[in-house]
Amino acid sequence: MAITDWPENERPRERLLALGPQALSDAELLAIFLRVGVKGKSAVDLARELLGRFDGSLARLIDASPKALAKLPGLGPAKAVQLAATLEFARRALQDSMQDRDLLGSPSAVRDWLRLKLGGLPHEVFGALWLDARNRLIAWDELFRGTLTQASVYPREVVKQALAHNAAAAILAHNHPSGLAEPSAADERLTRSLKEALALVDVRVVDHFIIAGRATPLSFAERGLL
Repeated sequence: MAITDWPENERPRERLLALGPQALSDAELLAIFLRVGVKGKSAVDLARELLGRFDGSLARLIDASPKALAKLPGLGPAKAVQLAATLEFARRALQDSMQDRDLLGSPSAVRDWLRLKLGGLPHEVFGALWLDARNRLIAWDELFRGTLTQASVYPREVVKQALAHNAAAAILAHNHPSGLAEPSAADERLTRSLKEALALVDVRVVDHFIIAGRATPLSFAERGLL
């Protein structure tokens, strides 16, 4: 059955207008982006099928490369490019919202941006948000990629980047593709090592976030692990 044949209060567009985007499921939001389905499938059916190819994770779908997305039924090159552009637009809008404000007073903006940046990646990434003396954003650096251990993340390289940005403070972040946001013993050792190394050049580590898919990002500061 086509979406136009559904009761009006069940159609994704009408539900969004009446209740706001937060009330819609991932499939409904994706269906609005797709606009139309394919033969025998509504846009919502197609959205559910596409999400199923990524284990139900919207974050993994939108972090797939445009080339990979273009091969999926119902997307194609044009919509794959549009989706990539929409995601980058959201990232940049969030990054702009973090400029010229005290990030320590805006933890939700930091969490949202990091989740968009790292939440759907299939590999581990470690990076840092560099802050000035007023806790305003200077830059984001992806510092290391791959399995993260104290041996593979080199404090000297992290310190070099901090000095290159003339940073006064840092918010560290890395992702767990497993979807579990709990810190490992190695994560805690690495955080201590980097905190000590950066302290030698008067750079404060104000937090370390673990991003794990759609889970709430874990804050080391809130856990008392810094």
